[in-house]
Amino acid sequence: MTAPNSPRNRPPTLLLRRLAALFYDFWPALALWMLVSALFTVAYTVAGHPPRENIAPLSALQWLLWLACWASTGVYATLSWRYGGQTLGMRPWRLHLRADNGTPSMAQLWKRYVLATLSLACAGLGFWWVLFDPERRTLHDRLSGTRLVFVPKQ
Repeated sequence: MTAPNSPRNRPPTLLLRRLAALFYDFWPALALWMLVSALFTVAYTVAGHPPRENIAPLSALQWLLWLACWASTGVYATLSWRYGGQTLGMRPWRLHLRADNGTPSMAQLWKRYVLATLSLACAGLGFWWVLFDPERRTLHDRLSGTRLVFVPKQ
């Protein structure tokens, strides 16, 4: 009989699948950022600025643009997780998001998104956590009460 935490009984890390899904999700996020930036550019021009003048670096408007891009990506991710259990990038890798207590709430999903963003900003430390966690969960999985599972082909 094998112990519960032996390498045979531990779930797979899914780290490469997670990173691949994150790379795939970069492309819809980039499209959202382009749309948000275009809206900001139009609004900036309509506000009376010359058409070829850029938003000043590190200005309040540029910070607002970054915040809008981050928030639009969060809306994409949380709504995808809430209503399908996966984003576009998670589908080809057969990853599905679940909560510890059933269906994840929007609060759990936003908490996961915020913590995953912070994790990426810290050189992905929360993602590397999966290599040492006994349940193979990332730090943002553990703190938000969610988990990413691999769904085999049927």
